[in-house]
Amino acid sequence: MSKKILILNGSPRPKGNTAVLIDAFVCGAESGGHSVTRFDLQKMDIHPCLGCFGGGKDPSSPCVQKDAMEEVYPVYRAADVVVFASPMYYWSVTAQLKTALDRLFAVTECDPEYRTPQKECVLLMPAEEASEENFAPVVSYYQSLLKNLGWKNKGMVLAGGVMHVGDIAGRPVLTVAEELGRSIV
Repeated sequence: MSKKILILNGSPRPKGNTAVLIDAFVCGAESGGHSVTRFDLQKMDIHPCLGCFGGGKDPSSPCVQKDAMEEVYPVYRAADVVVFASPMYYWSVTAQLKTALDRLFAVTECDPEYRTPQKECVLLMPAEEASEENFAPVVSYYQSLLKNLGWKNKGMVLAGGVMHVGDIAGRPVLTVAEELGRSIV
C-alpha cells in the first residue's frame, strides 16, 4: 500500500550529509511505491511559535502566523509518515527542525481535545561522534516525542562519524537508510 511521506529537512547544508541520507531514504521509499514530499526548512521563512494558543480556528490555515508553514500544513495533514531529518547540533535537532515541529501544534489546536493527527515517524541523523552515548539525548527526545504524540516509530538511522560535507559518501549507513525507506508498509 502506497504511503504519503513528508520529510522535514532541518539541515542548513543543501548538499551536506543529511541531504545524502535523505536521498538514500527517498530512493528506497519511491522504489517501494511511496510518494515523498520534502521541505528544506533552511530555505523557508518559518518563524518560531508564539505560544499564543491562537491556532486551530481555521483548519485550512491553522496558525495565526502566515509564513512558509502554510506550505507544510496540508502536506503534514495528508502524510502517513513524517521523517525528521537533521544533523546533530549540541545533542539535539537543529533550530530549523525544532521550529517547524513546534509550529505543527497549530494543527493539533484544530481538535477541541488537542489530539495530534496520528502518524508514523522516522528519524534520520548524521553526527560527528558515532557512540550510542552521543546519540542518547536525541534518541530520548525522539522517543519521548513519539510517545506523547501517540506516533509509531518506523525506524532511526543514526549516522555517526560524518562531520564534514561528503563524509557520508559510500558508507553502509546509506544502504540502511534506503532499506528503511523501502520497508515502509
